[in-house]
Amino acid sequence: MTEPASSEPFLDRLRRAVFGAPRDVSDPGIFHKMALVPFLAWIGLGADGLSSSSYGPDEAFRALGEHTYLAVFLCAATAFTVFVISLAYSQLIERFPTGGGGYVVATKLLGQHAGVISGCALLVDYILTVTVSIAAGGDAIFSMLPPSWAVGKLTIEVVVLVLLIVLNLRGVKESVTALMPIFILFVVTHLVLVIGGIASHAGRVPELSHEVTTGLHHGMQSVGVGGLLLIFLRAYSMGGGTYTGIEAVSNGLQIMREPHVETGKRTMLYMAVSLAFTATGILLCYLLFRVAPVEGQTLNAVLAQAFAGEWTLGGVAVGKGFVVATLASEGALLFVAAQTGFIDGPRVMANMAIDSWLPHRFASLSDRLTSKDGVLLMGVSAIVVLVGMKGRVDALVVMYAINVFVGFTLSNLGMCRFWLSERASQPLWARKIIIHVVGALLCAGILVVTIFEKFTQGAWLTLVITGATIAICMVVRRHYTSVGKRLNELNAEFVDLPSDDHHGGDPDASLPTAVLLVGGYGGVGIHSMLAVHHIVPGYFKNIIFVSVAVVDSGSFKGAGEVKALQASVDETLAKYVALARRLGWNAGSATGLGIDPADEITRVCIELSVRYQRVMFFAGKLLWQRESWFQRILHNETAFQVERRLQWKGLPMTVIPLRIRDSRRRA
Repeated sequence: MTEPASSEPFLDRLRRAVFGAPRDVSDPGIFHKMALVPFLAWIGLGADGLSSSSYGPDEAFRALGEHTYLAVFLCAATAFTVFVISLAYSQLIERFPTGGGGYVVATKLLGQHAGVISGCALLVDYILTVTVSIAAGGDAIFSMLPPSWAVGKLTIEVVVLVLLIVLNLRGVKESVTALMPIFILFVVTHLVLVIGGIASHAGRVPELSHEVTTGLHHGMQSVGVGGLLLIFLRAYSMGGGTYTGIEAVSNGLQIMREPHVETGKRTMLYMAVSLAFTATGILLCYLLFRVAPVEGQTLNAVLAQAFAGEWTLGGVAVGKGFVVATLASEGALLFVAAQTGFIDGPRVMANMAIDSWLPHRFASLSDRLTSKDGVLLMGVSAIVVLVGMKGRVDALVVMYAINVFVGFTLSNLGMCRFWLSERASQPLWARKIIIHVVGALLCAGILVVTIFEKFTQGAWLTLVITGATIAICMVVRRHYTSVGKRLNELNAEFVDLPSDDHHGGDPDASLPTAVLLVGGYGGVGIHSMLAVHHIVPGYFKNIIFVSVAVVDSGSFKGAGEVKALQASVDETLAKYVALARRLGWNAGSATGLGIDPADEITRVCIELSVRYQRVMFFAGKLLWQRESWFQRILHNETAFQVERRLQWKGLPMTVIPLRIRDSRRRA
C-alpha cells in the first residue's frame, strides 16, 4: 500500500529542504542546541581574525618597499597590537556580558550619538568583512590557477556569497559546523608553513641580524630617522587589516554556550594567540625567504611556493600538493571568515533596531530563529560592494580597516571613561584603564594614518557611505521619536477613565463577542476598545483581548528572557481585562508565543472563533494623513495581514484607524 503524497505545497517543501525545518522557540533547550562552545565560536567568529593573516601582513610588507628589514620590528608591533586589542575586548566582555560589542559600549558609556556612529561603522564594517573575505579568498584560490582563468573570479565570488547567505539563513551553528573542516585544514597547513619556514632558515638568523643592522644604517643615512619612522608607521597602518575581526567575539556573546563571559574570554584567547602567531610568523617568513611581489599572486602564494614547491618524496613531487592545499585552505577560510559579517552584522542591526535607529523589523527572527532580514541585507549589500569595486582587495581592505578602527577607538575611549568614573570604588582601576589608553592611542593612530594615506584610494568612499548610514539612522530615530511623542499625548488623554457602577465578569460564550488585538497597555489599545463600543453601541457583551509574546533578537537570549516576555504580556492583558470590567464588559484574554506576530495572532483568533460563535475581530492601526513608503517600512502591517487571513477563513474583522497627523503639518 503506497503512502499518500504530501499535501504540503512544493515550494514549501523546497524551502524546508534548503533552509531547514522551523525551530520551536518555546523549547527551553533550544538555546543550548544553538549555542557555540569556545572551539566552534573560534571557528565562527575567530575565522575573520585568523584569516586576516592572508592579506594584512601582505599589505604591510608591500608598504615597506625596499626597507624590508623593518619587517622584524613590524612583527613585534603586530603581536603587541593584537594582544592589546584582545585584552581590551576581554575586559569589555566582563563589563558587558550580554554582548553587543562596540555599539552597546559606545551607547552606554559615551552617549547615543557616539553609539549610532559606532553602530553604523560596525554595520559598514561587517558588510566589508563579507566582501573583503570573499574577494581575498578568490585571490588566494586563483593564485594557483592559470592567469587566463581570472576572468571568472568575480562570478565565482558572487556564487560563494549566495551560498553563504543560504547557509546563514539555515542557522549559525549549522553554518559553522559545515565549515569546520576548512578551518582545521588552514590551521594545520599554516602551522607547517610558519614553523617549517622558520626552522628551515634558522641558520640564517645571524645573517638576518646583520641585514637588519646594515639596513637600518643605510636607511638612516638615506631618509633619516624620521623618514624610517614614517615608513614604518605607514606599513604598520597599512597592515591594519590584520587586526580586523577581533571585536567579533564581544558582539556575538549571545550565540555562545553558558557561561557567556567565560566562553567569550576563552574564544578571545584562542583568537589572539592564533592570529599573533600566524601573522608575525608569516611576516618573518617573508623576510627569511626574501619574498617579492609576483604579478597575479599573493605574497602568501609566493611564500608557499618558495617553502614547499620543490618538495619530493621517493622521487615524487609532493610540494605542489602542499602549496595547493595551503592556498585552497586559505581561500576557503577567507570564505568562512565572511561568517563573522553574517553572524555579527545582523545582531548589531537588531540592537540598533531595538533602540529605534533602524526599522524595528530588523529585530525580528525567522522560523529558523535567525535575523533573516539582517542576513539578506548584509548579503545583498556585500554583493553590490563586491561587484562595484570589481573584487579589488587592496581598495576593499582600506575601506574595511577605517570603520574597524573607528569602532576600536570609540570602544576603548568608552572604557577609559568607565574606569575613570569608577576609580573611587575600583582599587585596580589604574591597572585596568592602561590597556584601554594604549589601545585607544594605537587604534586612533592607525585610523588617522590610513585615512591620510589612502584618502583618494577608497577612504573617502568609506567615510561617505558611513556618513550616509548615520544620516539614515538619524531620520529613522527622529520619526520613531515623533510618533512616540504623539502616542504619549494619546496615553495622557486616557489617564482618568470613568467607570460604570457595575462590574463585568467572565465572558459568556453564548453572547456576542468582540476580540480586540492589542499591544502594550496604552492609548492605542484603550482608544480601540472604546471605538468598538462606538461602532456598534451596546451590541457586544463580551470583549476578549489578544496579544502575543513576540520573540525577537532582543528577547532571544535565554529561556529566562522568554519567560519574562510572556509574563510581561500576561500583565498587560490583565490591565486591559480589569479596565474593561470596570466599564461594564464581560472581559477575558488570550495569548500566544512566537516569532511572527501575524501567524501567532491568526492561530489564536481561529481558536477563539471555535469557542465563541458570535464573534467579530478588531485591531487598531496607526493611520497617517499622508502615508508614504517610508512609513510602511518603519511600521509593521500586522493588523492588515491578520485581517486578510481571517477574512479568507470567513471570519469578520475590522481595522480601527488611529489618525496620526504629520508633525511637520501640525499647527
